[in-house]
Amino acid sequence: LIIVEKTIDVKYQELVEIELSSGEIRRGQVLEITEDKAVVQVFEGTTGIDISNTKVRFLGKVIELPLSMDVLGRIFDGSGRPIDDGPQIIAEKKLDINGNPLNPYARDYPNDFIQTGISSIDVLNTLVRGQKLPIFSGSGLPHARLASQIARQAKVLGKEEKFAVVFAAMGITFEEANFFISDFRRTGAIEKSVMFINLANNPAVERIIINLKIRNCFFIEL
Repeated sequence: LIIVEKTIDVKYQELVEIELSSGEIRRGQVLEITEDKAVVQVFEGTTGIDISNTKVRFLGKVIELPLSMDVLGRIFDGSGRPIDDGPQIIAEKKLDINGNPLNPYARDYPNDFIQTGISSIDVLNTLVRGQKLPIFSGSGLPHARLASQIARQAKVLGKEEKFAVVFAAMGITFEEANFFISDFRRTGAIEKSVMFINLANNPAVERIIINLKIRNCFFIEL
């Protein structure tokens, strides 16, 4: 966190650019405003920031997510930036990642069973479309193969319609990231997936913002 003094017309959750003396640009978000001070969360961390030679720009907007069906088959980092050397996404619309509060009662009742092909999940922890499935594991266990298998095999039974998987790998190693990307491409699962890869040395705050928002956008908007 950094505290910026003598601010004017700064808004809560506003996007911030921090320019270091080396020319490096880091991004952040306003967490709190008190009179003429703003508390900013720096996504890439505060290491190396020199107070006397650092510039802070408040961009007057919140973090927005470009929404398009073109994100299918693409690989992004935790901030939603493409990392697969593909073209930039041409957005059909841009949505505030903070979104509006959802009324659970107004949502369609989830009743589309998703078959993963793994009996312990299909029978004991049944998935429905629109649901999140966190996978927690310990060192040495085959969690990577399990997650990849679920993404590859998942389908809605009894319906011939488009189905997408938002795959978010959080805090993984470089080797695990290569495994997921290679396996998705080899099996063709990448064509119906959107991948978000956040490595262990990437900012932790990136791990839950963008991927959950784009999952909700697919479920509600598209």
